[in-house]
Amino acid sequence: MTYKAPVKDMLFDIRHLAGIDEIAKIPGFEDAGFDTAQAVLEECAKFNEGVVAPLNVEGDRNPSSWKDGKVTTTPGFKEAFKQYAEGGWQGLQHPIDFGGQGLPKTIGAACGEMLNSANLSFALCPLLTDGAIEALLTAGSDELKAGYLENLVAGKWTGTMNLTEPQAGSDLSLVRTRAEPQPDGTYKISGTKIYITYGEHDMAENIVHLVLARVVGAPEGVKGISLFVVPKFMVNKDGSLGTRNDAHCVSIEHKLGIKASPTAVLQFGDNGGAVGYLVGQENRGLEYMFIMMNAARYAVGVQGIAVAERAYQKAVAYAKDRVQSRPVDGSMNTSAPIIHHPDVKRMLMTMRAYTEGCRAMATVAASAYDAAHHHPDAEVRKQNQAFYEFLVPLVKGYSTEMSLEVTSLGVQVHGGMGFIEETGAAQYYRDAKILTIYEGTTAIQANDLVGRKTARDGGQTAKGIAAQIEKTEQALMKSATAHAKAVASRLTAARKAFVDAVEFVAGNTKASPNAVFAGSVPYLMLAGNVVAGWQMARALLAAQELGAQGEDKAFMEAKIATARFYADHILSKAPGIRDSIVEGAESVTALALEAF
Repeated sequence: MTYKAPVKDMLFDIRHLAGIDEIAKIPGFEDAGFDTAQAVLEECAKFNEGVVAPLNVEGDRNPSSWKDGKVTTTPGFKEAFKQYAEGGWQGLQHPIDFGGQGLPKTIGAACGEMLNSANLSFALCPLLTDGAIEALLTAGSDELKAGYLENLVAGKWTGTMNLTEPQAGSDLSLVRTRAEPQPDGTYKISGTKIYITYGEHDMAENIVHLVLARVVGAPEGVKGISLFVVPKFMVNKDGSLGTRNDAHCVSIEHKLGIKASPTAVLQFGDNGGAVGYLVGQENRGLEYMFIMMNAARYAVGVQGIAVAERAYQKAVAYAKDRVQSRPVDGSMNTSAPIIHHPDVKRMLMTMRAYTEGCRAMATVAASAYDAAHHHPDAEVRKQNQAFYEFLVPLVKGYSTEMSLEVTSLGVQVHGGMGFIEETGAAQYYRDAKILTIYEGTTAIQANDLVGRKTARDGGQTAKGIAAQIEKTEQALMKSATAHAKAVASRLTAARKAFVDAVEFVAGNTKASPNAVFAGSVPYLMLAGNVVAGWQMARALLAAQELGAQGEDKAFMEAKIATARFYADHILSKAPGIRDSIVEGAESVTALALEAF
């Protein structure tokens, strides 16, 4: 089955939910209105459908391999990556000053979804490079920017993020990689890093490792961590590549999914010390690394949407083709394609609604990012920054957890054939599992949502979002169609459940932390459900208006039906989740440890 990019749905969200033409009024984005978005997305779809998607199954069956310190990627990956770089896709939303196209994230995120739908393993390389670019743009010296950014933006070089160590895991206070200052201003880096995505490969001339390390004599804990650029090959003053740095891949992991993406164990400094260059100031490494981390967290959420979309398309194609059993309503007297059966429709609608809801949420988050970083009005920037930061753990946590349910349903729609690798449905399920783990597990996203995004401001940002949701409820009631009123009822109940949970979290995080954090992941899932449901409600309103004007009637009717399904079958879960958060903590912690 071939991948078909959902360009029409993406453009609907970009135009009617994210407001691309308002973004185009921001200085620097004047040429990035709807027409540009449409042209870019259509070209991106052609590239990913024709070049990247056909390599997805091959990458699963013939993954990257390691031998004698070198990694050979799946056949076809190197050539596809060359086309990706030459097409300018790596630099899509990066500054023109360094060779990028300077387009808004609102457009870039949609292109990112296509790339990840086409081939999740392939897309991980550009994803990490984007994070490295962001970190250098924010904290790199002029010399580092001049030496590295143009080639990273061009896709000639790729970037990595080196946090985790065998003893550290997610607790970066335990990082032990050493950095010794040298007389020439460089540092000698020594230590081991694990789980380094595309830490070694054959697709680019150079790999730029961004490495967390502790300068000799630095304070213990996270306050003593610094960030360094450690290139695979040294870069000469004229920009040419020099000798190999003392940074080597000693193995790659054998994984459940994303098998074509080489996950490397990197050893720095076995032969005297790898040369590293300090990014920013000593002991501020974690602060800088979070720039990469936040960029990656949003991008991983988009990966969840992407793999869900691919699983949905495959399940629909199978359900239309697989003939089994007569319809229960007697409408056919012979066996029918299984898409006629109500429970198969329920599964497909669940997959569709989750995917469209999370896509809408991520698109709106991207537009908030664009306004937060580029709008000329400081107050508008501040409001959008708070909104975007609140949404990042939802996009990452809710969308990736969603992708597990959707890809599992994709297997279920296939029945026994879904459990057989040859059909391909299982690959999406296996690939999706990592998304809830890397760049911070769902629990880590939930801790961020509770501590930094809710408790810190007393729930004011969350309550501000609830107030915006209430305005959408009023618009739905004013619309007065049967679908709008039904969605309004569900949305009102969900919003009230969300506000109750916000008040519980904001009011008890300090006094009763165990009670709050026992429900932290349910709180994240509730917030994600409500915000995605809100966007589907907004989509329903736009689709009703556009349909009445005669614009693409079939698409608008499908959007309304999907929004109604989301409200009836997904948003309706919100009050129950509220109860588990506000009233369920005691049963989480009641069992004695020795009883487990």
